[in-house]
Amino acid sequence: MDARTLFAAGAMLLGAVSPLSARTLTVALQGGALQGLQQQVFLKPFTDVTGIAIDTRPGPVAVSELSARKEGTPDAVDIVALNGDTLASACDEGLLEKLDWTQIGGRDHYLPQAISDCGVGSALYAFVLAWDRDKFQGAPSWADFWDVTKYPGKRGLKHDPETNLEFALLADGVAPGDIYRTLRTADGVDRAFRKLDQLRPYLVWWEASADAAKILGSGEVLMTSAANPTIVAANHATGRNFGMQWAASLSKLESWGVVKGSANLRQAYQLLYVVGSSAIQARLTAEGGYGGLAKGANDGLPPPILASSPTAPANLSAALPIDEQFWRENREKLSQRFEQWLSK
Repeated sequence: MDARTLFAAGAMLLGAVSPLSARTLTVALQGGALQGLQQQVFLKPFTDVTGIAIDTRPGPVAVSELSARKEGTPDAVDIVALNGDTLASACDEGLLEKLDWTQIGGRDHYLPQAISDCGVGSALYAFVLAWDRDKFQGAPSWADFWDVTKYPGKRGLKHDPETNLEFALLADGVAPGDIYRTLRTADGVDRAFRKLDQLRPYLVWWEASADAAKILGSGEVLMTSAANPTIVAANHATGRNFGMQWAASLSKLESWGVVKGSANLRQAYQLLYVVGSSAIQARLTAEGGYGGLAKGANDGLPPPILASSPTAPANLSAALPIDEQFWRENREKLSQRFEQWLSK
């Protein structure tokens, strides 16, 4: 069944909207590569089939922007793409609708990671250890990443304490299940920074996701942390032979939320229902390396594509979900300490 047929079936199940009665939905996306992919995979086909026009706005959307609507400032946004931290804050502040799961296929239709009171997972990706298979044989671990004696060369890391503190503790032997318990202690944070100290002379920092693939491809670094869709894109677009280590990777969820008081609630639910189709979500992986959150989204994917899916069972079970609550509570102080550490 092709994408247009799938969208049409979803529209019929939820109640087709005629062009005369259709209202424009405004969707605020996250920005970056995922924004273009969601427009291509989800939004344009939905409009083609239902006649519901979609006005997209670039993201990411901050909680303060959603607060403006609640406080009376005109804001026409109906659906927002949110990361876990922003989703939790916006839900706590009453800025998002509590989802009626019966309108979007039911909770059992989705992986547990996708489900929250105010959000339904739209895509999952992971920060992985990446390397060039043409230059490095085998599959390195985070312990190998830190071992510059055995494996000489520069290392790439994101300019952000999030992920780096986790990877440092993983390299230092902390079990994945104990990472955030350790980071919630002063000794645990000190331990992570001491581990980062060991790599200080060898580090190359990247900012935008695409930069991780660039420094790896140029040979500037032997290994790097990277968002897996960036590595998938580099392999597809330039024929690179980059590998991804899923063991002890860090997964991150993006979700859809419906803005509280949306005048287009029915159409918003219709969109969420249709884009929750497992067959449609499979295109996220096939075309962009993101993982679908509907159960069955990985069924039938060719083995090479399945191997790059963050929600493939083997990859998902090997990953540690980033603790959004931890970073929501500690980001400010840990970011300050990280910048101070960098300036030494």
